[in-house]
Amino acid sequence: MTAPKPQPGILDIAPYKGGEAAVPGVTKVHKLSSNETPMGPSPKGMEAFRQLAGELHRYPDGAVDILRNALAKHYGIPAENIVCSNGSDEMISLICASYVGVGDEVVYSQYGFMMYPIATQARGATPVMAKEKNFTSDVDALLAAVTPKTRVVFLTNPNNPTGTYISGSELQRLRDGLPADVLLVIDAAYAEYVSRNDYSNGMEMVAARDDTMVLRTFSKIYGLAALRLGWAYAPANIVAVLNRVRGPFNVNAAAQAAGAAALEDTAWLQKSRDHNDAELARVGAALKGLGIEVVPSVANFLLMRFPGGAEQVKGADVALRQAGLILRGMAGYGLPDCLRLSIGTVEEDDMVIATLTKFIKG
Repeated sequence: MTAPKPQPGILDIAPYKGGEAAVPGVTKVHKLSSNETPMGPSPKGMEAFRQLAGELHRYPDGAVDILRNALAKHYGIPAENIVCSNGSDEMISLICASYVGVGDEVVYSQYGFMMYPIATQARGATPVMAKEKNFTSDVDALLAAVTPKTRVVFLTNPNNPTGTYISGSELQRLRDGLPADVLLVIDAAYAEYVSRNDYSNGMEMVAARDDTMVLRTFSKIYGLAALRLGWAYAPANIVAVLNRVRGPFNVNAAAQAAGAAALEDTAWLQKSRDHNDAELARVGAALKGLGIEVVPSVANFLLMRFPGGAEQVKGADVALRQAGLILRGMAGYGLPDCLRLSIGTVEEDDMVIATLTKFIKG
């Protein structure tokens, strides 16, 4: 019996597993597995979304002009250097479709976003993993992984799932060390949460070069994950390529309107940052007090390493789920002794602390 065959390498891809949202037998669940904001959607974004209800029979603006102009004003960058997408996932796939092919290589950091190797393999190329140092992207290891076959280097900064970051000077050292024909993609999905003076989201590098781009998202601090809205700031030569391969209506009208409105929600955004800063410190200290190693994070989540290894993680995960708390297992990232906790409400975080205290201390 014959059947259509996929391209070579497709069946070798391990499907991406997102954070779970349900526990069998548990009615009320607290999802702390996908780095979603506990503050809910931007109120201004929600109102703009509601106002679109009577226009659902219309196609969205294929040029995404209102949103691109709003982003340009907000960040002080040219609108013509902005490309919008159906979430950052789509942008990653568009980049690989445009710049990666059979026989090429794509470099990414050891604990980087799993969509990088998936999008790479989907194009028949080879993902090359560079080891991290202390759960942090290692510029020397990334540069050492580059070969004449390298086409793209993906860097998540801050990194997910570790929450760590490299400084602006290290970011510049990475770019300076790469060949000019290698595209550096800086994925700054969690940039809004960072308050460190030595951090750079990389956007100033885009303005000065034609070989670097930055990815941003509305899924995290803006709370619009359900609408799937991402965007890239890139040089004109890269924008021209991406606009040739993206779909004509790849960003829906509701996402465009909600995103533009959310950019104006500055007071709500600061409230979200303040909540995250306070809970990162409070929850991190409490977990350390239980003997759990907590990786220092500048994002909206904490990576926890349990002293009892993978077996203790399994027990902790069972206890948490029985309490209706879903965290993210890290075995798929090569970290079977770790769980990742997305910062929740104060009440949710208290539940996590209490459950783990009971599990560890009995």
